[in-house]
Amino acid sequence: MTRRFAAKEPVFMKGDPASGMMAVISGRVRISSYSSEGREVVLNVIGPREVFGEIALIDGGERTANAVAMENTELMVLERRDFLPFLERNPELCIKLLMVMCHRLRRTSEQLEDFSFLDLRTRLAKRLLDLANDHGIEEDGGVRISLTLSQRVLGAMMGTSREAVNKQLRAWEDEGLLRLKRGSVTLLDPEQLELIVEASD
Repeated sequence: MTRRFAAKEPVFMKGDPASGMMAVISGRVRISSYSSEGREVVLNVIGPREVFGEIALIDGGERTANAVAMENTELMVLERRDFLPFLERNPELCIKLLMVMCHRLRRTSEQLEDFSFLDLRTRLAKRLLDLANDHGIEEDGGVRISLTLSQRVLGAMMGTSREAVNKQLRAWEDEGLLRLKRGSVTLLDPEQLELIVEASD
């Protein structure tokens, strides 16, 4: 079964009852959570040919985070009652799903470490490089991150404010490391950003 969602439309919210996982056919989905004060932390961005909601597929429990379409998005819905018997007959697929879950657990652990130990400049450089690796398109002498990404959302990916992100991005733009357009970031000198990250090791 497929479902379509408009930009900014919720796919599900934390605490919702869950019946399975979803695969992105087209578009992108933001996975996030909110503090009791209403502060958003973005955990992941899911693009085409990726899956999400796999925890609910395994345990049938409530949704552990919010999922919101970042643009017009089409999803394939894999219902738990139908997919679990298929997994039982295909152990190699179980292993692949476990690998996806382990990769996400590693990334979440790394995010928590970054929040605790890295300064904003290093966290932002690292996140931009990760986004360019996952969603980058080479054009105009650089690598454009192919997400409509507000600075508020970029800040939420790192647990900081839009204002702090804007200040650092503008400084790097002045230095020629990147180019900013509304909702878009193009990395012009990824090597220099990598040096910033490496200096923190």
